[in-house]
This record gives sequence, C-alpha cells and structure tokens, in this order.
Amino acid sequence: MKTKGYYRTKKITVNVLIHILLITVAVSCLFPLLWMVSSSLKTQETIFRDMSLIPKEFHFENYYLAWKEGGFGRYFLNSIFYTSSVVIGIIIVASMAAYAFSRLRFPGRTFLFIMFMAAMMIPIPGSFVALYVLLNKLHLRNTPIGYILAMINVGLSTSIFLLKTFFDKMPTELEDAARIDGCSKIGIWWHVALPLAKPVLAVVVVFNALNVWNEYVLALIIFDSRALMPLQVALTTFQGEFITKYPLLMAGLTITALPIIIAYVFMQKYIVKGVTAGAVVG
Repeated sequence: MKTKGYYRTKKITVNVLIHILLITVAVSCLFPLLWMVSSSLKTQETIFRDMSLIPKEFHFENYYLAWKEGGFGRYFLNSIFYTSSVVIGIIIVASMAAYAFSRLRFPGRTFLFIMFMAAMMIPIPGSFVALYVLLNKLHLRNTPIGYILAMINVGLSTSIFLLKTFFDKMPTELEDAARIDGCSKIGIWWHVALPLAKPVLAVVVVFNALNVWNEYVLALIIFDSRALMPLQVALTTFQGEFITKYPLLMAGLTITALPIIIAYVFMQKYIVKGVTAGAVVG
C-alpha cells in the first residue's frame, strides 16, 4: 500500500526533474547571449583563444569603435522610427479589424477573416516580389513610408488573430453599459476594448517590435539609399571580404539587442498574461 510519504517523495522528484530541465533550457538559451557580451569585450587576437566567459582584460572601447565605425547613430534613429511607426500602425489597424471581426456582422466577414489567417501560412520572403512590384508602381520604393507600410502588412495577420481571440471573450455587458452611456462603436473600441486588451497588446507590441527591429532582407529590397537603412545594416560594416572584426561585431550585436531586451523586461508581466490567459481582465 502506497503511503503519503511515497506520494510526497514522488512529487518532489518530479518537481526536481522539471526544474533541472527548465534550468538546462534556460542556460542553453542564455549562453549565446553571455558569449556575445563576453566576446564584445575581447580583442581580435584573444576572441578565439580565450574561451572563458569572463575576459582577462575588458575592452570597453569596442563599443565606442563599433558605434563610430558602424555609423550606429543614424541607423539607430532609423530603426527606432521604423519600429515605433510600424508598431503604432499595427496596433491601430489590427485592433480595429479584430474588433470588427469579433463584434460586427457584415457580408463576407468570415471569408475576409479566413483570408487574413491564410496569409499567416505564407512565408515572408514569398511576398517580397509582390511587395516590390506594388511599392514600385505606387512610387513608394526607397521611401520610409513604403517600408513602414510593408512591415505593417507583415505583422497584421498574427496581430488580428490574437486580438480577435481576446475580443471574442470580452463580456458583452461592458459594451452594453458603454452604449447606454452614449458611446459609439469607435468609442467602445477606444474606451472599453483597448484598455481591457492591454495584456494581448503587449504581446503584439513586443513580437512586432522584435520583427521590425531585426528585419534586414526586406530593407535591402525596398531601399536603395544606405541612409534610409535600419540598424541591422550597420552590422555588415564589420564583415569584410577577407576579415571579420568579431569584437566590434559582437559589440554591435549587443547594442542592437539591448533595446528589445529592455522592452521585454518592462513588459514581461503583460506578455505572460497575454500568452497564457488571453482572458478578460475582471
């Protein structure tokens, strides 16, 4: 007969094994990041000879050289502008579309939603040719607005899906109360739906900000002028035909990753809520 002690021991053993697994996964995910930061503080000569995570000498000047040689100032401002513009555009368009799909009844609603969801199955590079031709005909290629519109298009499908799932679970009583107070449909969307959707909006913001911040290939297709390129282009400065300046490249990668890491740290509470629950805030 199995005693309480047996079940307690079994529970502790399972918990220990789960924690060991999670710690192993966490370390495997953090190690490349730690190695990147460590390598950014080494020299070209020691980066492959010194395998320790803590360098014997710290070369913080690599960050200054990376910023100066890569022209990070201009590209950094470009990426901030593109990322903030795209994220704001996606939040406005996706939330309005998701609310309409969830709450309004109009001809072709199901068909249009299915089309948006089908777009999620198309690999992003698969739309590059169509985007290039369309932007070229609209005379928007090699312009910031053309790149911003293209990136908004890339992030819409997933964002609409996440937000619609949330709005479907939102109590209709809240909308009825707002309607009695004289709110229009736009007013309900702005004053009721969006405030309640903060956890899901946080997920949308972080995922799309990460996507825009790390985009490189689409920028090369749309832009001809190097002055309009996003931050990722600056990283190619350290990779030459015969030699790659690895410490400066690692310093550049650290600078590039830092804003997204900071954003994730500040918004992780909402992200966890949005991903795990997707439920209505009571």
